[in-house]
Amino acid sequence: MTAAAKTELHTVRDFIRYAVSRFNAAQLFFGHGSDNAWDEAVYLTLHTLHLPLDRLEPFLDARLLAHEREALLDIYNRRCQERLPAAYLTHEAWLGEHRFYVDDRVIVPRSFIAELLDEQLAPWVENPYEVVSALDLCTGSGCLAILAALAFPEAEVDAVDLSPDALTVAERNVADYHLGDRVQLIQSDAFAKLKGKRYDLIISNPPYVDADSVAALPPEYLHEPELALGSGDDGLDFTRIILRQAKQHLNPEGLLVVEIGHNRAALEEAYPELPFTWLDTAAGDEFVFLLHAADLPE
Repeated sequence: MTAAAKTELHTVRDFIRYAVSRFNAAQLFFGHGSDNAWDEAVYLTLHTLHLPLDRLEPFLDARLLAHEREALLDIYNRRCQERLPAAYLTHEAWLGEHRFYVDDRVIVPRSFIAELLDEQLAPWVENPYEVVSALDLCTGSGCLAILAALAFPEAEVDAVDLSPDALTVAERNVADYHLGDRVQLIQSDAFAKLKGKRYDLIISNPPYVDADSVAALPPEYLHEPELALGSGDDGLDFTRIILRQAKQHLNPEGLLVVEIGHNRAALEEAYPELPFTWLDTAAGDEFVFLLHAADLPE
């Protein structure tokens, strides 16, 4: 089939059509930047050909050189046969207009907190310049720590993760954004290495997949670090740690912002006394909560 494709396919349009057919036939799962075969085929094609990711139309009928055809068929085959997320094939992930390096040492960035940081957490943060200290717990690739530093220009940001491999990736991204003087990488199991530190803002996109969902994950997710996905039977083990310890690391007027996936009902049942504020995101108000320091348990 690949041999025929090398001779029968000629244009960008031909290759994208072929990729969509291959992806659908392979029943790939899409959830790491795109949610359908067309978008993924377009992205992988434009990236591989070193074309602008936002300009497909001018290139659709461009004919391809032999080495370009081979490169496209190779990345399509890897996507189908290895079931690797596209981000691991291209070593990049995008949150809005921001690009980050990724590989299989970190979870593929896909946090709703990113869009909230793009709005500088308005209206909950009235003056972004008054946020002078922030913590990104479970930083992974460092993407949210970097976005927090960009959103709050006066903030010193601590980026914490248990995985030294993840922090190596985060270090590369921090360097790419020239934020080494404002983003500090710390290897720590949750708050363990942060004794005495307090912040105006704590953000976290922690592991939150429940045990049943972990057992049913598509192959694409199994390439991601297991440590970054599952969090106990109900998916709330790490969130419990955050709620138990966050107050002692927040300034009196500080804010806690945490993403918890599809666990809103379980969280509200477990903590009926906490006045969660659920933040609006592109996918709805089910996924990210906010709490003020004063509302957290001692």
